[in-house]
Amino acid sequence: MKHLLQKFTGVLAAMALICGLAITGAHAAKIKIALAETPSDELAAFFVALDRAKANGLDYEWTAFSDEELAIQAVLSGQMDIGFGTPYAAMQKSKAPIRIIYQLSKLKFFPVTSKKYSKLEELDGQPILLHSRGGGTDSIANVIEDKLKIKLGKRSYVPGSANRIVALIAGQTDATIVDLSNKNKLVKQQGDKFNVLPMFEVDASDEALFANLDWIKANEKDVGIFVKALLSVYQDMAKDPTIISKQTDPNGPIGQLPKEILDSLDGFYKDAIEGGLYDPNGGGRKAAKADMEWYHAAGQLTGELSSLKIEDFWYLKPLDSAK
Repeated sequence: MKHLLQKFTGVLAAMALICGLAITGAHAAKIKIALAETPSDELAAFFVALDRAKANGLDYEWTAFSDEELAIQAVLSGQMDIGFGTPYAAMQKSKAPIRIIYQLSKLKFFPVTSKKYSKLEELDGQPILLHSRGGGTDSIANVIEDKLKIKLGKRSYVPGSANRIVALIAGQTDATIVDLSNKNKLVKQQGDKFNVLPMFEVDASDEALFANLDWIKANEKDVGIFVKALLSVYQDMAKDPTIISKQTDPNGPIGQLPKEILDSLDGFYKDAIEGGLYDPNGGGRKAAKADMEWYHAAGQLTGELSSLKIEDFWYLKPLDSAK
């Protein structure tokens, strides 16, 4: 069920779209989940996990925000219980004990360019088109600069990998960074006209599930159900990516997407699994360590890297208990 946009003062200045999915369950209070985008093929696995959690008694509702920052702020303000994103800067700066409990996806993004460039070093001083200021592609650009000792040129921002691909094809940019799905589409359709530049391996999180630590501990049973459902889906799709399309509810938010998107789910998840987008073990300590290194290099975590502690950013008990 989709509700109209509401505006309010305080921490949130605006919400783009409220999508509430009310589910009956065994518990008195619904878990309020803040998505960082509207339902899409990339969220199909997540909604399969929600259906499994519902079958085990989880009562929830979800709200789709227009971007990650609003989802983060909604959890910080206490309006929502669980959010999507990688709120490392917010965790370090905020007095609220926000912790990550599950890695939803890795930062598998790819620099794609016109034929003007054939390696990352050639982007020194050159303009680049990114998703959003302070977002995942911005952090990738920061780390590219740090690792290669170069300085990218002017950064412009256009949300959505598909939109940046359009800009690249139209000649409005010569360099951008896009996700795995749109990189693969570009290669299949016009691979002879563009270059995918060699990129170093990244295990850091693009999207993660996080919540206030006090809330997590007060709702340990529900959080456990949720994390177990996510882990089961990720492990199942690692063995058979078609499980997502097979178990997608035709009457749910993903099932209502256009037919061409539904028909491409198997291909999307096959490519995602092969490309290493998802960790079948939910990230855990490996992801936490990679995140701290990545987001420190990206400038979103400050101080000495050696002083950063996993327990200040992740709460691992739910994931450990689910294994």
